[in-house]
Amino acid sequence: MSDPCPPPADSTDSGSDSGVDETLSGLIDLAAADPEVVGLVLSGSRVHSGMVTDRSDHDVHVILRDDHGPRPQGALSARRSARLDLLVMTLGEFRRRALPGDAYAWLRYAYVHARVVYDGLDGGIARVLDAKRVRRPGEARALVADHLDAYINQVHRSLKSFRDGRDVLGHLDAAESVGPALEVLFALHERVRPYNKYLVWEVERAPLGPPQWAARRLLRTVRQILADGDPATQRALFGDIERAARAAGHGPVLDAWGSDLELLRPVEGRGAGPDR
Repeated sequence: MSDPCPPPADSTDSGSDSGVDETLSGLIDLAAADPEVVGLVLSGSRVHSGMVTDRSDHDVHVILRDDHGPRPQGALSARRSARLDLLVMTLGEFRRRALPGDAYAWLRYAYVHARVVYDGLDGGIARVLDAKRVRRPGEARALVADHLDAYINQVHRSLKSFRDGRDVLGHLDAAESVGPALEVLFALHERVRPYNKYLVWEVERAPLGPPQWAARRLLRTVRQILADGDPATQRALFGDIERAARAAGHGPVLDAWGSDLELLRPVEGRGAGPDR
């Protein structure tokens, strides 16, 4: 599906009440004329084909030299409007932004498909951005271990509640297991989990690989778990995740749960019912 709005570079918005040209081309011209601006990076719905609506603004990172002088309020200052969301930071801050240990690590996905629209460092901004697009092997491994444990905990709590006739509580824990499950799946593939808004967009355009993670199957599983916490669906997903995690060397995390894992594993012939 094509964008219902023109691509960012062709934006023709008339600007804000402040008189500042808030079009992307206008910002690029301002950045190129400002010696303290070394880069502009576009993110958000504008870099996700088919996700732009008539309410979409331009999410732009303005990157300044580390030794920049005092900045007057004006054209390239941090602000939000109906057309524009400008985030201003130094090059050093941009290098650290959303990487492990950073306070903004949770917004890593914002950079996965982000686009450099002005690079005053002859490709330097692009290289910094590229380092944020995927998980490095060590980073991904640590992330899997952390979230796999959290995922197992939620599924275990959920299935115990279903077993004991507390379906509402089981459903609640099942819903809370979806986030950690997705973190594990994407990290196993050294990828960044997308924001929920872009989950369908991501897995349809860049599937996770093996058939069990095909977009249609994965999304159907997620919807089913969110709909009612169906224990059989939870067990099927856990079985797939367990096999993938063990193949990637995460057996010790799983084995630490001992016999508790038996409740989580698919059992042939087990269907709906009190134990479900």
